[in-house]
Amino acid sequence: MEKFDKLTGVAAPLPFINIDTDMIIPKQFLKTIKRTGLGTALFHEMRTLDDGSENPDFVLNQPAYRNAQILVAGDNFGCGSSREHAPWALLDFGVRCVISTSFADIFYNNCFKNGILPIVVSEDDLEKLMDDARRGANATLTVDLEAQEIHGPDGGVITFDIDPFRKHCLLNGLDDIGLTMEKAPMIDGYEQKLGENRPWA
Repeated sequence: MEKFDKLTGVAAPLPFINIDTDMIIPKQFLKTIKRTGLGTALFHEMRTLDDGSENPDFVLNQPAYRNAQILVAGDNFGCGSSREHAPWALLDFGVRCVISTSFADIFYNNCFKNGILPIVVSEDDLEKLMDDARRGANATLTVDLEAQEIHGPDGGVITFDIDPFRKHCLLNGLDDIGLTMEKAPMIDGYEQKLGENRPWA
């Protein structure tokens, strides 16, 4: 998993509440177990018109936001079914951070397991960040995980809380497999000792 320490990127505004996982990645795209290639289907029903062409009104289709790495979204982001394809699609598109006032629990947990930082802020702070994100090409935020700060384009700073263990995992690029591999020397030592004491096993 890619490490997350400090991210500076364009922030796209999604001022909608209850953006569910079916909106993030519709069910017809869940046929794959690969984590790549899903970015083109991200927010498919909002990004495309009935004839399959791009919806020019959707924020991620607008030139200033096509390479957005940060989403500033309304309350209860990631609700709905517990599909891990949702963070996969975000990550494949290039999104590394989502900022909201609240997240659905399963989606929130899946983000950390895939190298995406979900940040919970107050309603007042979200309003400020939403205003920043509406600036188009000037909507650049810097998210500093180590310092737990979000720096706006005008120099304003918003702090956020995060569980220390989750922070450690993101800073070091540790998913569940990575955490297990950190214990590899202990596991190897146990296996060797077991072989010496129980050679028949």
